[in-house]
Amino acid sequence: MTPLQRAGVLLGGILVLCCGGVTGIGAIGATSDKPAADLSAADVPIPSSTSSSTPATPATSAAPATPAVEKRTVTETKKVPFKSRTVRDPNLEKGSKQTRTEGAAGVRTLTYEITLTDGKQTAKRLLSNKVTQQPTTKVIVIGTMSEPEPEPESDCDPNYSGCVPVDSDVDCSGGSGNGPSYVSGVVKVTGSDIYDLDRDNDGYGCD
Repeated sequence: MTPLQRAGVLLGGILVLCCGGVTGIGAIGATSDKPAADLSAADVPIPSSTSSSTPATPATSAAPATPAVEKRTVTETKKVPFKSRTVRDPNLEKGSKQTRTEGAAGVRTLTYEITLTDGKQTAKRLLSNKVTQQPTTKVIVIGTMSEPEPEPESDCDPNYSGCVPVDSDVDCSGGSGNGPSYVSGVVKVTGSDIYDLDRDNDGYGCD
């Protein structure tokens, strides 16, 4: 095979035998200044490969961020109202009123678990509810003391120590007097011996 035939094979052209020689048809678009007979494989330009542009893959959108969830435990306190109680005291003047014990509110403590999503509260759950300080009951006292009852009038004469009846006349029991009232036992004269019971004037009657 001649050099021109070899060049034809390399260039993928069509060789036509014409006029006692070989003519190359369909050669590469770039021609050489050298005669066809002088071309060698090294002189034939190699066509550059045509690069096909690949369309860019569209960027995938980022996945949405996972919300930040946080749980906290918080406590709250509330007042527990106190009660009042009334008692009666017979040692206080009737109708009087006074406070014996001042009332005080108690404390109720509530514990919650709260859920925060991206910093905002989204849930709240009660964990415990206890009275941590009992209230103090207010005690009010009302006096019920009664008016003292007057002492009954004595049936005994105040001029004697020992009971000598109060009557129109009193004599010593067992004596000669006729009463109508009598004294049993010895009595002491502390005032006037109005019934003449101290006959011997020794300060004692019926002795």
